Amino acid sequence: MDFLSIARSRQSTRVYDGSRSVEREKLVACLEAARLAPSACNSQPWHFTVCIGDAAKRIAPCTQGMGMNPWTNEVPVFVVVSEAPYNLTAGIGAAVKRQDFKSNDIGIAAAYFTAEAAAQGLGTCILGWFDQKKLAKACGCSGRIHLVIAVGYPKEGDKLREKSRREFSALVDWVES
Repeated sequence: MDFLSIARSRQSTRVYDGSRSVEREKLVACLEAARLAPSACNSQPWHFTVCIGDAAKRIAPCTQGMGMNPWTNEVPVFVVVSEAPYNLTAGIGAAVKRQDFKSNDIGIAAAYFTAEAAAQGLGTCILGWFDQKKLAKACGCSGRIHLVIAVGYPKEGDKLREKSRREFSALVDWVES
């Protein structure tokens, strides 16, 4: 599948087949894609904690609250993405330029992960709603958690929704000469 096909078909899955396990080799392929994602000075300021089975059951409640994400109880795998230190050159660059490269880099890595997941036939949903302290305790993360990626097989019949996106012309300007 070419990348534009993946971009057109990937969606945030919120209906998972909780009875179906995700094969480790598919998770490894997604993690490898994320590992290869570009980052400032190749610093890769991220760490992935993969939570499966009972560990995933401990993560689901950490992503819920105020009516948010009740569907996460059926998610078989969560990938908790936390911050890791910059390498020396990225750290200096971030300080000098007053730029948050970590958030950018983590977002790019998450995009690579979810694109590869789509290519593997998996559904994903990137979650920003979670209880930081409970989540860190549930998965043993020490770094600041930026996001959680729900991973699994979409439940049969979960149809591709029409994408609602801004028009191309509203997002792009061309400057030439």
